[in-house]
Amino acid sequence: MAYKDYYDVLGVTRSASEGEIKSAYRKMAKQYHPDKNAGDAKSAERFKEIGEAYAVLSDDEKRKLYDQYGHAGQVPPGAWGGAGGAGPDMGGFDPSQFSDFFQGLFGQAGRGGFRGAGNQGQVNIDDLMSGMGGGRRFVQNVEGELQVTLQEAYAGSEETIQIEGKRLQVRIPAGTRDGARLRLAGQGPGGGDVLLTIRVLEDGKFDLEGDTVSTSADVPVDVAALGGSVRVQTLKGDVTLNIPAGTSGGRRMRLKGQGWPGKAGAGDLYVKLNLVLPASLSDEEQALYRQLRELRRG
Repeated sequence: MAYKDYYDVLGVTRSASEGEIKSAYRKMAKQYHPDKNAGDAKSAERFKEIGEAYAVLSDDEKRKLYDQYGHAGQVPPGAWGGAGGAGPDMGGFDPSQFSDFFQGLFGQAGRGGFRGAGNQGQVNIDDLMSGMGGGRRFVQNVEGELQVTLQEAYAGSEETIQIEGKRLQVRIPAGTRDGARLRLAGQGPGGGDVLLTIRVLEDGKFDLEGDTVSTSADVPVDVAALGGSVRVQTLKGDVTLNIPAGTSGGRRMRLKGQGWPGKAGAGDLYVKLNLVLPASLSDEEQALYRQLRELRRG
């Protein structure tokens, strides 16, 4: 199976800095976000690829393994026998050395499956273990990453993953943060646990820092000058924002309690206002703008 190079996916060089990778991800995530491409399967797939690439290249350790081993970068050198490898009787075998390798071996089950690096097909763990000469004679904890959108993490969601042909439901609590860990007890190979690290995908529309969420909204110049209202998208849905007369572009307005859920209550949402001009002006509108210009000069 052909794998797409993660650097090509994000359109950066292999020497790209952390900032360049993050900037490229934000730009592409905004372009291909499902909210802007409703019903476009190709854009949805592209959005998922971008998230997978960023999940690896934004993590120093994963990027190092990827640069060295490519999509098989979670396999420790010599782990599968050969010089220094474990013998068929598993003598001296340390199961923990494979925890990173197992991270990418699970098949996807719809949009809620393991969506981290290397999840390109389903692997039968029974076959894998029998090929190592020991069957499933030890309990193995396995790790994986589960990617969710910012809106899913905010409101909570139910995701489906598939392990060894078994479909498991995973509940993402509302307000889950990037890097949170979930444990599915007894659901791994041999009765081990499945340990999930939640990765919250940035979507280019909202920025999250602590409990504070930031976004932007377009304001027509007449509304900014005379006052009025505009609709603003929040993580809870659209709300009406009242714009005071004489508002300047770049002003930030606060919507209290519309930010991220926290232990002490929800944070705030800050909206940066962008002034927008009409795409075209009628003759009458042009005349009025000329009249306004003359008044301001006088």
